[in-house]
Amino acid sequence: MIAAQESLGMAFDEIRGCLDTHYEQLSLHRGRFPWVCNFAEYWRREAEGELLVVVLRERGEAVGYYVGFVRPGLHYQTCLTLTMDVFWIKPEWRDIGMGALRLFRKVEQSAHLRGVNLMMAGSKLHRDSSRLFKALGYAPAEQWHYKFLDY
Repeated sequence: MIAAQESLGMAFDEIRGCLDTHYEQLSLHRGRFPWVCNFAEYWRREAEGELLVVVLRERGEAVGYYVGFVRPGLHYQTCLTLTMDVFWIKPEWRDIGMGALRLFRKVEQSAHLRGVNLMMAGSKLHRDSSRLFKALGYAPAEQWHYKFLDY
């Protein structure tokens, strides 16, 4: 398996082909809100140099991806922070050759080359990835909660 940092333009079609499945498997909002992605914002952030995209491939086929945002911290302006937006590995590749570990190691290498000081990654509780992050040396920081406001 090969993981490579890419521009969104290079990887968009492959990632786009996986997003519907990604949404079906991981979204907590299915049935409440339609999946309507603001792709223009991703393109804007890439143009500003704020997007990090890494694609995991096996024999030229995308089997996983990571997308994150690189920006100085709002509370710590001197700390360049990579905040994960999404990552996904095709189900049939999740236990093969530790694909997620390889993907995140490449993300970390790419982040290091960009001068990132801090990486933030999250995990859905119903599809817990905390074992992955623990294996990579991440420490738990906080837990978010949500509530739909139906007025």
